[in-house]
Order: sequence, then C-alpha cells, then structure tokens
Amino acid sequence: MPVLTRLIPSPLVVDISRGALDGLAALLADQRISASGRLAFAISGGSGQVLRARLEPALPGADWYEVADGTIDSAVRLADGIKGRRYDAVVGLGGGKIIDVTKYAAARVGLPMAAVATNLSHDGLCSPVATLDNDNGRGSYGVPTPIAVVIDLDVIREAPARFVRSGIGDAISNLSSLADWELSRTVTGEPVDGLAAAMARQAGEAVLRHPGGVADDDFLTVLAEALVLTGIAMSISGDTRPSSGACHEISHAFDLLYPKRRALHGEQVGMGAAFAMHLRGAREEAQAFARVLSRHGLPVLPEEIGFTVDEFVRAVEYAPQTRPGRFTILEHLDLSADRIRDAYADHAKTIRG
Repeated sequence: MPVLTRLIPSPLVVDISRGALDGLAALLADQRISASGRLAFAISGGSGQVLRARLEPALPGADWYEVADGTIDSAVRLADGIKGRRYDAVVGLGGGKIIDVTKYAAARVGLPMAAVATNLSHDGLCSPVATLDNDNGRGSYGVPTPIAVVIDLDVIREAPARFVRSGIGDAISNLSSLADWELSRTVTGEPVDGLAAAMARQAGEAVLRHPGGVADDDFLTVLAEALVLTGIAMSISGDTRPSSGACHEISHAFDLLYPKRRALHGEQVGMGAAFAMHLRGAREEAQAFARVLSRHGLPVLPEEIGFTVDEFVRAVEYAPQTRPGRFTILEHLDLSADRIRDAYADHAKTIRG
C-alpha cells in the first residue's frame, strides 16, 4: 500500500520571541528569502515610521513604501510601486491592515511575502486571505500564505492593549466556527477537514483555557501561536471554514450595516461567538466564552461597543446574507427578528447573572 501524504502550505519560518525584530535581516538572509537584502517594506505612517528608523541601518538594500489604509486601492498602488523593481520579497510591517494590503500586493506581482506583526488583533497575519475595504464595503481575497512570520513580543507590548485583546476574541471564536462546520456536516453533508479542524480547535482552546493575560509573555506567545495555527488551518482546508461561522457572519453584518461605527474585528466575532453558542443550546460554553471575554476586557453584549439591541437584532437577521452558501446555526434556525430578540434577551439575562 502506498504511503499517501499531502503538502501543507505554511511559512518557512515562524519566530515568536522577544527581540525578534532585531534579527529580521539575518533571518531573511539565513532562510534564503533575501540574501541580497533587496526588499520592499510596506509600513504605516505612524508606528511603521518609528520601526523603519530602527531597522533601516541593518537593511541598506530595502525600499520603504507607506500604506495609507486597508483598501484594495492601496494594495493595487503598492503592487504598482514594487512591480519590476527586482525585489526578493515584500515585507508587511504593521497591524492587520498593513499585512493584508501587503499580502494582496505581493500576490499581484508574484513575490513571496513576509509578515512582521506589530499587534495581535486577528488571525489574518498568517492566513491565505486578504481582507480589504472596497466600493461595496469589504471583501476577502485569496492570497498565498506568508513565507515568514515574525512576531516580536517587545513590539507587541507597545501596541494598544485593545488591539491585542481583539486577537483573543478572534482565537476563541474558532470553537464556535467549528461547531457550525460540524453542524453543516450533520445537516448538509458538507465534509470537514479533520486536520484543519484539529489545528483550529487547539488554537482556540489554548487561548480560552489560559489563565494569563496580555501583560504576560507566556500568554502573548500562546495567543500569537494560536493566530498563526489558525491561519495554517485555513490554508489546509482551502477556505476560512475552520475559523469563520455564524460569529463572523454577524461581524460582517455589523461592518456592512454600520460602516462608520465598526468595532474591532475580534471584538465583534468574540461577542458573536458567545451568542451563537447560546443559540445552539450550548449554554455552559456560552457562559465560559463570556467569562473569558469579560476577564480580558472584551465586549460580551452589543451595548458595550455602542450598539442598541435593535441594531444587534438587525445585524443577526442580516448576517446569513454576508456569506451565501455557508451553513451555520443562523441558517439552520432561520430565526425571525422577534425570535432573535427573545434569544438575545435570554442570552443577556444569563450573562448578567
């Protein structure tokens, strides 16, 4: 019998440590990503410029491109800027928007991309997806997985704590997303990729069960590893199914219905995950989610991020339209606005104790 294997798209190198940024030039050279140092760096105008001043002496062959925002127009402009310049690779140095813009631009010009994350706001830092704003709101675009992921814990500590906490909500939402995937297998026959599910589950559980907080290096390491593993899980399955279910549909609905009042992605999906667990009757899990979210200073109920109950009900009712063809607890229950309102009242009462 032949031994069958499959190749897993994953970064060549993942470095999660204190001081990792100081070894970036050597790491890229040692891994044969860029022995010549001919690199295009995409950075923000704020913290990115500060880090540029720190890195530039060790990277004399690099060029630096400032990215204005997380739109597809910015990604196309970056691609046009680096096209034909004979770079070895493109490096996204910043938060989620910068990394997503860089992933799209690198894919457009056919160059490998390295992600150097300055916060841990969501799992996009290692995913095969770039989420970019466009004329219709926001879109997700398939891209290659980053060839390297570097996360300097000292740099992460300097990021606003809210952005780090957001990653917690995104990581634990894996568990709700996996419950939706398994529900779809039962009801619709959709196949579940067991390896992708296992990786996403371990990532979510590791963050959910960890007793530490964002001030601890140990917790930050676990959170960073969880976000990287979730990105690899998406690469294995070939889509976002391991980490995107009803919780993400609710978040996308918030983005589309209230575009000027967006909370952070991880804040919205964490809140959505707790409610989705309540909807599927997993009350203990919903309460466990709520306790962890509250302990880390994340919102549990919509009024904590400035939304009324009516607005939340509208978002949940609209949510299935954001991912046509995806089956979650929302599609399964097909709730009317009145039933959503009743379910929310029960959920809120349970959370408030």
